[in-house]
Amino acid sequence: MVVLATHGERHRRRSNREIRLGQLSDAVVQRLGTAVASGRRRRRLTQTDLAARVGISRASLSRIETGRGHGVPIGTWLALAAELGLAARFELARDWREETVDAGHLALQELLLRLGRSAGYAGTFELSIGRTEPSGFIDVFLRDDRRRRLIVAEAWNVIGDIGAGARSFDRKLAAARDLALAIGGEEPYSVHGVWVVRATRRNRALLARYPEVFAARFPGSSIAWAEAILKGARPPDRPGLVWTDVGASRVFAWRRR
Repeated sequence: MVVLATHGERHRRRSNREIRLGQLSDAVVQRLGTAVASGRRRRRLTQTDLAARVGISRASLSRIETGRGHGVPIGTWLALAAELGLAARFELARDWREETVDAGHLALQELLLRLGRSAGYAGTFELSIGRTEPSGFIDVFLRDDRRRRLIVAEAWNVIGDIGAGARSFDRKLAAARDLALAIGGEEPYSVHGVWVVRATRRNRALLARYPEVFAARFPGSSIAWAEAILKGARPPDRPGLVWTDVGASRVFAWRRR
């Protein structure tokens, strides 16, 4: 017995997804082909001239210009764009699941703002101190009007130039002191500063390598600073340094060895 295949079996019906992708592909090659044809005409080139310059046949160029450029290599499109002086772009939209470039730093700032709010502070994200460079912004600025306190908190995902970071920190503390006088009047707010550092292997090794440098720069009790951030206790008058875990979920003291 001979079994004949049905027309539907020979020609499988395309899914809705395949139809949408086909329509999108048609629209893209049509738009690109129109751009090539328009650019060629503005430059008063024949199809033969342009095709010879990019190394394809005139018939191939004709198919491209009439929206039948499916399967044309990207290299050919780039060559056409170069000959016509057109800016070529090929890109995919950013994946919404992808983390932002500064995701690690943002996680530290998120933690500080959340802990500050729990401890009675109003938090400000990336407070400008009137300078245009990156060092002109305080990572997290905490203000407690009831207890008349200001905290400059610098979040460090990766410690880079220690000296430059220390000098930038001094400028931010100076700006905070000016603000303390402006808002406090005859009773200026107290100003406090702390570095909050992610406890990665690299950062831990850096502090272990230069313990005297960091101890001299951050003499404030790290234990007291952790209490101040976590529970709203009065922060030390001298600058300090505390750790966060790698996941930026908690704060704990730096213990100098």
